[in-house]
Amino acid sequence: MTDRKTLHLNARELRHDMSAAERRLWHYLRRRKLGRFRFRRQHPVPPWIADFACLEAGLLIEIDGETHIDMEKDARRDRMNAAKGFRTLRFSNQEIMRDVRGVLEVILRALREP
Repeated sequence: MTDRKTLHLNARELRHDMSAAERRLWHYLRRRKLGRFRFRRQHPVPPWIADFACLEAGLLIEIDGETHIDMEKDARRDRMNAAKGFRTLRFSNQEIMRDVRGVLEVILRALREP
């Protein structure tokens, strides 16, 4: 298991090496642009790092690349995060690049759900 210090250092590194889809989505999530909710990027949720997290709404957003295929591992991770009080939304890079407005609508709906 990764210790917290290593996790935080990895998160910092990932913030500087975001994919094009992550950068595009971050443009709309940063500075409370989406429904006045505050998001963090590359936020540690031990033992993983979430691509984006809205702590006040208990929502994590994961961006899956083209080579991402481990759905079983994702489901296990989502269950563990749910046990910590987080809901997880997953989007592909392609979804974000093709229909960022649609992705934002899904996120905003989830943010407004109890």
